[in-house]
Amino acid sequence: MVEISATDAKNKFGEVLEMARKEPVRIQKNGRDVAVMLSAEEYAELTGRAGSAKVRPLVDKLLARSVERRKSLYEALAK
Repeated sequence: MVEISATDAKNKFGEVLEMARKEPVRIQKNGRDVAVMLSAEEYAELTGRAGSAKVRPLVDKLLARSVERRKSLYEALAK
């Protein structure tokens, strides 16, 4: 898994998207993991797999918690 700082992820967003198509990208801020970017195919596999009733609620819970904690980061990346 590739690691990249949040600043580099923001400044090189297009490159990070391409990297995520090949393998997950771990995004770190101040040396701590804050997010993982996956390709759309990998995400669909995680969330759409039949018989994975335990995975989807966990993904939703983690996503909601991440959005709440990192709201300012996501807003900055969206600009």
